[in-house]
Amino acid sequence: MKKGGIGVGSASIVLVFAVLCLTVFSLITYVVAGNDKALVDTESRLVVGYYEADALAERIVADILEADDFPDEVRGIEIHTVWDMYADADIASFSCPISDQKSLFVSLAIRSDSYDILSWRMIDTDDWTFDDSINVWDGPSGLDIGDPMDVWGGLDFGFDG
Repeated sequence: MKKGGIGVGSASIVLVFAVLCLTVFSLITYVVAGNDKALVDTESRLVVGYYEADALAERIVADILEADDFPDEVRGIEIHTVWDMYADADIASFSCPISDQKSLFVSLAIRSDSYDILSWRMIDTDDWTFDDSINVWDGPSGLDIGDPMDVWGGLDFGFDG
């Protein structure tokens, strides 16, 4: 009878364990890759939408500057115009949609001989609601914690003085 050495049963257990580990790691990698692809697809749609909205906004600004009077609508986008006496200019603003939740907001100060871009930024247009479902502590509730400015109060340093 042989004594010692590693048996066939031990090698099989190690092999099965190694195969299970590789299978789990490959499944995790597959799931992470799918999530990364979804994130990249979402981001690419946002970038494409931004540049399409940016190009539309450039065309709208050109149409506004070429018009004799301020139009109420250009290329299907509503234009809001007010007079600003401090800037001595007409303020024209509009929003070009980027996605369902975002828009490109543009605001211009238009004078007779020039114009300034006041705002050209992406804004969130999705409705936001405050989540107050978590009960959060908002301050003292009848506990006497003393004077927070009295750091040394109640301490006895043993000096008689």
